[in-house]
Amino acid sequence: MLRSSQPLMCQRRDAFEFWKWTFHSGDPVKRDIRPAALLLVVICISLALLTAWQIWSARQRTLQDINTDNRNLVQALDTYSEGVIKQCELLLLGLVERVETEGHGPDQLKRLRELTDRQQHLLSQLNSILLFDAKGDWLLSSNGPIPPHANSADRAFFIHHRDNPSRAIFIGPPIRSRSNGQWVITVSRRINDDNGNFAGVAVVTLDIDNFLSLFGRLDVGRFGAMSLTNTNGQMLVRYPLREQDIGRDLSDSPIFTQYLKQANEGSASMVSRLDGVERLYAFRRNDQFPLVITVALGLDEALSTWRSGAELFAGVVLALLVTIGVIGQRLILDIQGRIRTKQQLLAAREDLLKANERLEVLASQDPLTGLANRRCFDERLSSEFRRASREGTPLSLLLIDIDYFKRYNDTYGHVAGDECLKAVSRLLRDCAKRPGDLAVRYGGEELALILPNTDASGARAVAGLFLESLNQCGLAHNASPFGIVTASLGSASVSGYGAPGGELALIDAADRALYQAKEAGRNQLRSAAPEDV
Repeated sequence: MLRSSQPLMCQRRDAFEFWKWTFHSGDPVKRDIRPAALLLVVICISLALLTAWQIWSARQRTLQDINTDNRNLVQALDTYSEGVIKQCELLLLGLVERVETEGHGPDQLKRLRELTDRQQHLLSQLNSILLFDAKGDWLLSSNGPIPPHANSADRAFFIHHRDNPSRAIFIGPPIRSRSNGQWVITVSRRINDDNGNFAGVAVVTLDIDNFLSLFGRLDVGRFGAMSLTNTNGQMLVRYPLREQDIGRDLSDSPIFTQYLKQANEGSASMVSRLDGVERLYAFRRNDQFPLVITVALGLDEALSTWRSGAELFAGVVLALLVTIGVIGQRLILDIQGRIRTKQQLLAAREDLLKANERLEVLASQDPLTGLANRRCFDERLSSEFRRASREGTPLSLLLIDIDYFKRYNDTYGHVAGDECLKAVSRLLRDCAKRPGDLAVRYGGEELALILPNTDASGARAVAGLFLESLNQCGLAHNASPFGIVTASLGSASVSGYGAPGGELALIDAADRALYQAKEAGRNQLRSAAPEDV
């Protein structure tokens, strides 16, 4: 594996050394490449930045054009809506004047019906003309005979005029007509008697479908929308028409809570609450009536033309950059070939040394805890045992087992178990204070600590320090009777000369002491007697 990865590492080192050589060398040939390399970098960066600026500028111009078109469309729809309402206002003005002047007796109602029949065709959006008395009973309907016991005292327009002496028209919320069942918008006016008291209401209803006839002839794209709301945020008309949106309250949308408080018209970009589509909005509040016109275009759809042009332009520039890069690379590789042999040799030597160092570390280290592994343990213990025998110095060994570790894994999972093992290993490594001490992962949840030149009392001191640190750490272990993570320790020590292979007896003595610590209730240290080693 080392041989297969060596060429790639050499190439990366060659590239690094080449740039270092190019910009820092004093050789005339090497100095010649520096302006060319710098010019190549400047050209590529400048071209990329210019392209990005051009694409961004084009997007801004496109958005500006869209906002301008949207505002013009809003102005046109505002004029259209205002014209329809004004025609309704004129019709109501004449009707109310006749009723207040002539009354609403049978003969007068007959003449009014003839008048409404003639006026019914003057306004294409007109659905019906209605007349109500002071109790809300129907007096006149341009749609035909009045239904028996028909009464509209519960309608919003009737309640408004009954409780409000204003003679201004009132644009009511969308309702279903009780005469033909269609969705309509009401435009109404109060009727007074000779004493100025409330005497009834005259109403013109506008068919929403017919009102949208002009909206439907305007192309706002697949995700575009146009709407007419009152200034309180209640939706009157929306194109495309969705029945569930009729009468919806939009008063808490940003257009009403922010933008219309600052100006009567404007534009914004936001995500629609109705269908979740991000749109570019233009809106305008009518100067005479409490109406707000909104036009919205889907952002992605509106920018599709710009996006196609930007992708084409970016593709051309990218091809140009690739061409420049290829030419520049060939030039650089040609010069780089002059020094490649020497650089590869140096890089290969350095990589080989580093790889050997890494292999040596990996061969002696446990990958999970970072402690020495079992192989390193066997080699070090054998070496330290021979040293202790040769020099007549003491040697101690601690074997550590995490208490109830299987329960910990069963309770918290193996990932948490690995983290617990790493935390305990860090505490053990902190207790190995001298350079010769070696903390080891002995196997599974078992750890070990080799203590050269340490007698039994010194080993007990180190073990006590470890137990104290572990208890203070307070790692939670609900499946343990102690409530926290604890450990059991077994200690064994030798002093002076030992027979060859005596390290196995040392391990066996420490293991028996560990077993005694577990049998005695865990979370404690047991030391092997000198004669047991």
